[in-house]
Amino acid sequence: MAKRFTAQLLVSRLAAYTTDQSLRQLFSPFGQITEARLIRDQLTQRPKGFGFVTFKSEDDAQKALQALNGKIVNGRLIFVETAKKVEAPTTNTKSNQA
Repeated sequence: MAKRFTAQLLVSRLAAYTTDQSLRQLFSPFGQITEARLIRDQLTQRPKGFGFVTFKSEDDAQKALQALNGKIVNGRLIFVETAKKVEAPTTNTKSNQA
């Protein structure tokens, strides 16, 4: 089965001073972006060094991945890969009573 490409990319090893806006600017030459967001620590609200960029088109996301994966940005070697869909954990509401 062929791996299906997604329009959402995971970007890791970002500099500590990267902002949502600078992340969007970095990827905007490759196509229309619907979302660019950094993941932040819940307590300190400081970026954790990775984020997600979602393109309107899968082709644009593929171009960005090929162009930026393994590049040095703001003095850091960044990695770009396709984001994996993660399903929300389900809770079993039935008890295990006999």
